[in-house]
Amino acid sequence: MSGPAGTAICVLRCDLRAHDNQVLHWAQHNADFVIPLYCFDPRHYLGTHCYSWPKTGPHRLRFLLESVKDLRETLKKKGSTLVVRKGKPEDVVCDLITQLGSVTAVVFHEEATQEELDVEKGLCQVCGQHGVKVQTFWGSTLYHRDDLPFRPIDRLPDVYTHFRKALESGARVRPTLRMPDQLKPLAPGLQEGSIPTMEDFGQKDPVTDPRTAFPCSGGETQALMRLQYYFWDTNLVASYKETRNGLVGMDYSTKFAPWLALGCISPRYIYEQIQKYERERTANQSTYWVLFELLWRDYFRFVALKYGRRIFSLRGLQSKEIPWKKDLQLFSCWKEGRTGVPFVDANMRELSATGFMSNRGRQNVASFLTKDLGLDWRMGAEWFEYLLVDYDVCSNYGNWLYSAGIGNDPRENRKFNMIKQGLDYDGNGDYVRLWVPELQGLKGADIHTPWALSSAALSQAGVTLGDTYPQPVVTAPEWSRHIHQRPGGSPHPRASKRGPAQHKDRGIDFYFSRKKDAC
Repeated sequence: MSGPAGTAICVLRCDLRAHDNQVLHWAQHNADFVIPLYCFDPRHYLGTHCYSWPKTGPHRLRFLLESVKDLRETLKKKGSTLVVRKGKPEDVVCDLITQLGSVTAVVFHEEATQEELDVEKGLCQVCGQHGVKVQTFWGSTLYHRDDLPFRPIDRLPDVYTHFRKALESGARVRPTLRMPDQLKPLAPGLQEGSIPTMEDFGQKDPVTDPRTAFPCSGGETQALMRLQYYFWDTNLVASYKETRNGLVGMDYSTKFAPWLALGCISPRYIYEQIQKYERERTANQSTYWVLFELLWRDYFRFVALKYGRRIFSLRGLQSKEIPWKKDLQLFSCWKEGRTGVPFVDANMRELSATGFMSNRGRQNVASFLTKDLGLDWRMGAEWFEYLLVDYDVCSNYGNWLYSAGIGNDPRENRKFNMIKQGLDYDGNGDYVRLWVPELQGLKGADIHTPWALSSAALSQAGVTLGDTYPQPVVTAPEWSRHIHQRPGGSPHPRASKRGPAQHKDRGIDFYFSRKKDAC
């Protein structure tokens, strides 16, 4: 006779997918019954650490609910389902172990930051008390933690370029896992549980704004459809590097980030699809740049592993003493898009209305908050945590530290010029006009500096500063060089995402020469 059937509980968190999922893969091969489990952890719906903004806003909550529902439907097609519970994962797992009496293993992907690590510690304690095996994997990054050329993690470079070059020259991306068509069933008698609604969390379903650049739903199905569309149906990926700094519409960038944040799509799957696209269609700077951005995502996750709680510290990774202000009135102007600086206001209003903001916009509003207003960078980081549909703790805090000048930026005192940025990336003012309709009467580039226009020009446009639109809360001296300047047409070639522009193509050249050598 065979022994008692073993049951594996797969605790899913930011890995809401059936493809390339090592947790599900391991359980499938090591248990007779498999319980894919998602817990709506009440701690995720409390206040943020410093300023008590809500941790999870309506846009991300809706996207999460859609992703959970989609994964359940996908697993049902494979003979399983997603068990859903409300509660702390460690408590839910403890209850299931006691209820079932057959649990032999608890399996999960490891995360990088403190709150998630605390959950893992709690799970290990529960399993230890019940004599249940704990099996963990690393699965959130393109490059596996154990394959980094920096061991231990303390040796991780503090400059992204050094990290990127080392990986591109000496590391390999592991292949995606082949997942079975059918999964093992749930343990007998276990109820799948209902998926909660927005109202269960005291939130209203947000109205989809027709202006949004991200009109998409959550879930693995939508993520894979987006990749199919962006790569194979339209070839948009082949021009990504030229369009990625766009501001209006769905197609200027991949828009993978919200799905990556919840693990609805695997970065390794994206990598394999890029490789396939380069073999079958074209390999150029744009296809490389998708990988370049995935590497930034990896880097911030590994930075979190290296520095731990310091990524949340006021003084940052560099332990810099900066006299940050905590002016809540000034912060309200920023978060509500009422600073009187149209390019900033347009971006902040888009974030509030849709949960999304372009990469270019994020860099600018973060620079404005930290460098022009001098406000505590954590106010901005926690506001983004609340509102962003693609909130990822490591990328969010890594980018805010970078913008505040206390993170991984090799350049001292990097500061964005709001007027120049507006002219470079929204030269005709179409983006500002979309989100700041009270300025629609201002023509062309004048919309970026309404305070510099004559009373007659403002009156003709129906604008009254201090009434229909705010006076600027601050003006930086360097802005004056660009007032009344006509936009130069194409974006400034050196206004790239991060890092010195002169050197970035060397990585591209190396990438293509290595590919040729490997053929």
